[in-house]
Order: sequence, then structure tokens, then C-alpha cells
Amino acid sequence: MATIKAVTEQLAAVTDLSDSLFETLSQDTRQGVQKAIIKRRKAIQAEIDESNRLDQLLQYERELYINKIMLISGIDEVGRGPLAGPVVAAAVILPENCKIKGLNDSKQIPKSQHLAVYNRIMKQAVAVGIGIMDHQIIDQVNIYEATKLAMLAAVDQLAVRPQHLLIDAMTLDSDIPQTSLIKGDAKSMSIAAASIVAKVTRDHLMRDYDQTYPGYDFAHNAGYGTKKQLEALEILGITPIHRRTFEPVKSMLK
Repeated sequence: MATIKAVTEQLAAVTDLSDSLFETLSQDTRQGVQKAIIKRRKAIQAEIDESNRLDQLLQYERELYINKIMLISGIDEVGRGPLAGPVVAAAVILPENCKIKGLNDSKQIPKSQHLAVYNRIMKQAVAVGIGIMDHQIIDQVNIYEATKLAMLAAVDQLAVRPQHLLIDAMTLDSDIPQTSLIKGDAKSMSIAAASIVAKVTRDHLMRDYDQTYPGYDFAHNAGYGTKKQLEALEILGITPIHRRTFEPVKSMLK
């Protein structure tokens, strides 16, 4: 009779809930074997559920694939609301029908998993572009226009010209056909990928700024107006990367 360890190894190779091995092992009365069966069934079901969820994220891409449009760039940004730092946009082209495990709207993914998902995206992507507009541009043209500039810059950085753009809640001045999706990072695989790339990129920049301007907690608040940052503004004053047109920075300057 196979050991429980051997049975567990056998089950690890099973990927179908209807596999006959489950029925065969159900006759084994050992508690360890029954626990292993339950654990593997749950794992397979979780993989099926994840695959189905990712299928839903590909609905807009697949509508384009039907029309032979394969080079689809998802575009998203991060950093519209902070008091300090740049707005960062990412453009990501994924292979046809690409499913990246764990990918979702960046706000729905635990921060501890951001880097792992980011690495999967970077490994599989056909092309990735990053656009960054700093606080000075934001103050000059306003955050909405700066966001569009960052998105256009991200598209320009792509090594491959996309045939279509899927954009999170924006319309860009581009001759490339585009679709704007409200809450697109929760509806499109490509936009969700861009959301994570933009988020990880900006978080890295803000951690660097935390070393340059200690005391504002940029490494943790990414420039958003947390209590710690507001207190630092009162005590330490305004840094060179603070947005002069954002409150309370604007009033402090007066």
C-alpha cells in the first residue's frame, strides 16, 4: 500500500476533478488520505474559479481578437490624488488570451502580492511602456491633463505599436483606435496589468523619495495626505516634490 506521502504526490499531478484517482482513493480509509483528497479537490476548484475569473477579464480583448486585432494595449495610471510625487501611467500589451494568475485591479490585490504579479506581467508581456509626469507638470497643466500626457508617453514608450488601446476612464488624443472603460482595471486583463505596473513603478519612486525627504513617510503613504504626512508638512515644511496646486500645500504657500 502506498504511503500517504506517495498518495499526496500522486494527487499533486491531478488537474481534473473527474479524475478516476479520486474515486480509487476514496476507498482508502486512512484519515491522511481522505484529508489529502479534500485538500487537492479544493486546490483544483480554486484553480478553476481563478481561470473563470480571468476569462471574464478577457472579454473586451476577445471581442477585438475576433476582428484580427491582436496588439492591444491596456493603459492605466496611479497617483492622481497624492499631495506629492508624480502621476505614473503604464501601457501593457499582453499575448493573445494571456492569463496572469492573481491579476486584478491593483486595489483588489494585497500589497504584499503586487511585486509577484508585477513580475509575472513583465515576464509575459509583449511590450511595456511607462509614462511619468512630475509635480511641476501637474501644477502647470492640472492633474487631469497631466494624466493624459503620462498615458500618451507610456504608449510612445512601447516597443511595439498597438492596434487598439483599452483605457481606464480616459480618452486620449491619439490616432490609434481606443475604447474607454469605466473601472477598466476591474474589467480588462490588459488594463489590470497596466494598473499593477503603474502602481509598483510609482511605489518604487516614492520609496526613493522617502530616502531623499525623510519624515513624510512617503515609503508607506506614497504621497497621499495621511495624518503623518500632514503633520510633517506643518513641522518640516513643503518639499520640492509637493504639488503646489493641491491643498493644503496651496494654502501653506500663501
